[in-house]
Amino acid sequence: MSNYSRSSLRSPLGRVRALGSARHGAMHWWTERLTSLALIPLSLWFVISLLTTLLGAEAQGVAAWLSSSFTALLLAALTLIGFIHTKMGLQVVIEDYIHCECKKIATTLFKDTCCYALMALALAGIAKLHFIGL
Repeated sequence: MSNYSRSSLRSPLGRVRALGSARHGAMHWWTERLTSLALIPLSLWFVISLLTTLLGAEAQGVAAWLSSSFTALLLAALTLIGFIHTKMGLQVVIEDYIHCECKKIATTLFKDTCCYALMALALAGIAKLHFIGL
């Protein structure tokens, strides 16, 4: 019989190296699932709006569509949640396939910078079209 508890699933080497859960994986997993669930109705709304209202519309028609507060709010939510979901998905790919720590850090910083910059530009565009118009 061994000296450690039978309920422990960690190997002796894992215990010595203190390797194990960083305690953030479950939160990341749940957040990724919740953002994907939120994207389903928002994406359906956007596709339906695109097909019924925006397809073939002139610039003034798009501006009139976006002047509604409800529309601007839903479009901002779609943009925000979409970029958060994309950022989290890319983080998983980086963690799984880039093994050099310095490349992983550089790629993560580049990913975060691009995601936040594009999200800010998209939200600023939505706000400009909603509040100011063309």
